[in-house]
Amino acid sequence: MRIGNVTFDCSDPLVLSTFWSKVLERPVAAGATDDFAVIGGEPNFLFIKVPEPKTAKNRCHVDLAADADLEEIRTRLEGFGAAFVHRKSEFGINWMTFTDPAGNEFCVGEH
Repeated sequence: MRIGNVTFDCSDPLVLSTFWSKVLERPVAAGATDDFAVIGGEPNFLFIKVPEPKTAKNRCHVDLAADADLEEIRTRLEGFGAAFVHRKSEFGINWMTFTDPAGNEFCVGEH
């Protein structure tokens, strides 16, 4: 088996898919609507409109491998609309935690 999709329930699929498109440097697929959007690739990122808001910390989140200095990445991500949460160094990994525009936590680390 392999991961086919990472799916985000959200209030605005177009806004959230645009943010993640910039982060991943992959385009939002044609046909995106107010209810559904996708960023193709391995894995696909799906964005589905739901009526309820996010209410708690993610129990599962995306970890991204840094392709540049973490401070450069922080500046870039904040420019896209991410909010910085904290920086940590544990388990032999340096990483930063952010939230996307919908409040979903994700990390970027130097692996």
